[in-house]
Amino acid sequence: MKTIDFYFDYTSFYGYLGAEKIGALAARYDRQVNWNPILLGIVFKVTGSPNVATMPLKGDYMLHDVVRSARFLGIPFRKPSKFPIGGQAASRITLWVRNQDPSRVESAVLALYRAYFIDDQDISAPEIAAQAVGKAGFNAAAALAATQDEAIKAQHKAEVEAAIARKVFGSPYMIIDGEPFWGADRLPQAEHWLKTGGF
Repeated sequence: MKTIDFYFDYTSFYGYLGAEKIGALAARYDRQVNWNPILLGIVFKVTGSPNVATMPLKGDYMLHDVVRSARFLGIPFRKPSKFPIGGQAASRITLWVRNQDPSRVESAVLALYRAYFIDDQDISAPEIAAQAVGKAGFNAAAALAATQDEAIKAQHKAEVEAAIARKVFGSPYMIIDGEPFWGADRLPQAEHWLKTGGF
């Protein structure tokens, strides 16, 4: 089955919106999603970009826009009381799930994103991230252990580096048949690409 490579950061407003939609989009075109958690903090060191969400004026607009975009897409959203956060724990749990059963990654990703952007849970805390996936049917104790697993830490570091090598610089970032699409607002273009075979 052909794939869609989906790169995302757990502290990304738009990564959350994209994650809520990408599974259904992929299914419509008989594609499988490769879920790839990244760390924008590391990416920004390469690009030299600040976190736009924390910038004066732009940050205010972004929050206004994401609330509107969530309403437009029919996705529940609440700005977390703690923002931004580190995505390491959630990302390591995601890789742990992916290593064991790739078919269950989407449910883990959405459980973590929803815990943060709907329930205002600080998923940067390993215990809270593990509880979030525990509620989605995963082994919470094993998920918590995964956040401290040295092999998974090394895997995540290597995968972030591999994403940067593929010129991934934001979240969400999708690569479809070699074609890159950045941002949840590019989902309609991504769908048109899938529908037409490229344009």
